[in-house]
Formats: sequence, structure tokens, C-alpha cells
Amino acid sequence: MTEEGGSGWLSETLTTVALCWRIERRDGVAIGLTAHDRDLLIDGLLHRASPGMLPSAISRSAGLEADTTEVTGALVADGVTEADLLAGRWDGARVAMFAVDWTGGGGRVELGEGTIGAVSLTGGGFTAELAGATAALDRPVAEETAPECRATLGDQRCRVPMAGRRCFARIVTVEGDALVLDRAEVGANAYGGGRLRWFGGGSGGLESAIGRSEGARVVLASMPPFAVTAGTLVEVSEGCDKSIATCAGRFGNAVNFRGEPFLPGIDLLTRYPGA
Repeated sequence: MTEEGGSGWLSETLTTVALCWRIERRDGVAIGLTAHDRDLLIDGLLHRASPGMLPSAISRSAGLEADTTEVTGALVADGVTEADLLAGRWDGARVAMFAVDWTGGGGRVELGEGTIGAVSLTGGGFTAELAGATAALDRPVAEETAPECRATLGDQRCRVPMAGRRCFARIVTVEGDALVLDRAEVGANAYGGGRLRWFGGGSGGLESAIGRSEGARVVLASMPPFAVTAGTLVEVSEGCDKSIATCAGRFGNAVNFRGEPFLPGIDLLTRYPGA
């Protein structure tokens, strides 16, 4: 634990400590919250008073165990809302927790930082799990074998150029979980398995997975929690079913296929002569 902007302010007879959180979403939006009873301006960002924001016990270790904590707070209209939590706007957001001297006399103690993981909603509030940097050590070291490709279309491992495989369109009508766009796909089910980015309406900035496409009709894996209206601008990207046949035939990219389509499966153990 480090102390900045002064020395010994925590050892005074009367301490004036306020807990603060700086949250930066993946779309660039940043907000500040504090457990103090009035707003605090810190590093140019106004930290809104949210006395209901309470962290669990914060533990720090020098070992390789994952450092995690939880933050419980109230849903506020101009900060963290239920609709945004359900839409996933806060998933993966970076959070920095620290304590400051609310009198402005100087002094700051960093309590830790991490990313928002699991979020649960309760009556009028929420609980978010914060995973520290060491949580990455819990991830598998090696990938599991699979007949499907483990890369994402257009990423560094796939290397398929996405120029010309994305386009802007506007929604003409909404039919259940399907959207009718003002332009048709470039090939059969070209957008199936792809992504749709919202550039307007309540879902602006979010992404939706595309299940399948047919002509100008795009079926989403799940509709966003916000209302979808005609005329909304979206960006649709081509998708891939991750099979070796599609990779070789449609994209001519078999050399970068990240799967094992010809590796014998568990069914090899059940074979017998004459089967």
C-alpha cells in the first residue's frame, strides 16, 4: 500500500478519509464515485457522492493467488443504472479504488484496481466483483483442441482482412428478433456469426451477436434490452461458422485455420472391426 501527496495524514488523531472509485468503461466513458456525503473533484474528474457505495474487505497479497473484492452500491440515475448493467455496458470496465483526504489537505492511498466481472442485481442496488491483475493467472495456459477454429474472424491469428466485410445500414423494420435492413448481404448467410454494432438509440455503443442472415434480414442471437426503432444506424460485420470448409472455400484462409478438424475424436475408442 502506498501513500501519496503527504505523509502521516492517516495517523492523525482525527482522520478525514473518503473512499473513492474511478470507473472507466470500454467505450471510453469514465465516472467517479465517492462514499463521502458530498462531491469531490479529484484529478479533474468529479466524483459524485454515493454514500451507499461500500466495498468488502480488501485483501492484498504478494503471492500468486487472485486478488478479488466486491463493491455493493445503489443504482443512481446519472451513474450506474440497471438498464446499462443488464446491457453489459459495464462489463470489463476498469476500476481504481483509493482513499483521499476529503478536506483537500493532500494525501492519497491506492487500495487496488481491477476489472468488473460478475454483476448481480438486488432490490434497488447491485453487487459487482472486481478481479485484480493476478486473476489472469487463473486462465488456462494452453488451448483445448477442437475441430472448430478458435480465432475470431479478422483478428491477428485469423488475418482475414475485414476491409469491405463491414458496412453501415439502417433498420427498416423490426420483426421479433429479426431486423430488416436497407441493404442486402453480399452472400448466403454472410453475416451469420458476425457482429452488429449500434450507432443510435438507447443501444448506442453496444454490440449484438448475429445468429443468421438472409438477404436484407438479420436475426440476432438476442435483442438488446433497449427499444429498437426504424431508422437506427447500425454497422454489420461478416461472420464465420469456424469450419475448415468455410475457412478454405469462402475465405481462402486454411493456412491460418486455428483448429484440428482432422484430429480423431473420442468416438475412435468405440470403433470396432466391421463397424
